[in-house]
Amino acid sequence: MTATTPAPVATPETRTPVRRPSARLRAWATRAPLLPALIFMIVVTQLPFVATLVISFFDWNSLYPDARHFTGVDNYQEVLTDPDLRHSVWTTVLLTVAVVLASLVLGLVLALLLDRRFRGRGIVRTLLIAPFLVVPVAAALLWKHVLYNPEYGLFNGLLHYVGGPQPDWISTTPLLAVEASLVWQWTPFMMLILLAGLQSRDHEQIEAARVDGASDWQIFVHLTLPHLRRYLELGALLGSIYIVQNFDAVFTITSGGLGTANLPYTVYQSFYQAHENGLASAAGVLVVIGSIVIATFALRVVSSLFREEVSRA
Repeated sequence: MTATTPAPVATPETRTPVRRPSARLRAWATRAPLLPALIFMIVVTQLPFVATLVISFFDWNSLYPDARHFTGVDNYQEVLTDPDLRHSVWTTVLLTVAVVLASLVLGLVLALLLDRRFRGRGIVRTLLIAPFLVVPVAAALLWKHVLYNPEYGLFNGLLHYVGGPQPDWISTTPLLAVEASLVWQWTPFMMLILLAGLQSRDHEQIEAARVDGASDWQIFVHLTLPHLRRYLELGALLGSIYIVQNFDAVFTITSGGLGTANLPYTVYQSFYQAHENGLASAAGVLVVIGSIVIATFALRVVSSLFREEVSRA
């Protein structure tokens, strides 16, 4: 018999090294599926904003396209110094503050009611959420014709039944009419946020406070409100982002008249009626900047809420 030579044993020195992808390559492989969505978002959102930013530095009337010329920041100065535009900025601030505060208060009351157990709570919750699901234009039309109309509106119908006056709600209280429709639509949004905050409370702490003799008001002031602070901030910031940009209610109910023209409606007037592309772009850029500032605070509040939930878990 012939002796067989044993197969060589692979040692760390003789083993062929396996090439592993670098960390940068693995990172790009992980991000690759997101690239189409990122490119789509840039094309749809960022490129139009860049074009709007460029146009805002030109005196550009669409009726006279050949007469456009670069004016620098003159359009921004006109937005900030023109009395009508300044009034629209003030109207935007007043409308936003009034709607957000009223929606938060009413949303808190409704959230406290829905936090209690009672028969039919699911049906009541669904009915209360319904106004937020209505298309904004449809909601504004509902308030304008079904509720505010001086001849066949519900409000005047109820006043006629009790022998009261028959006011023209939109003409006598135009800004309040717009605010009421927005409060009706945004209260369910605030209610959902605050209800989520109420349901995340530490119930053992509340029971301990009851055992110690604390009243419902003391529990609300010293335990519930401090716990809801972040949720109140989140609701106020998110509501402000959307209401600052609101156009539907102002356009549908008052058509911007009677001192109700906010900044988005003024942008619409400058662009579609006066055909001042540069001036409208400057006003639009200011709206976007204000929305970004508010959104930055909102994202910080959201991240802090997530950190708190993670720490509790």
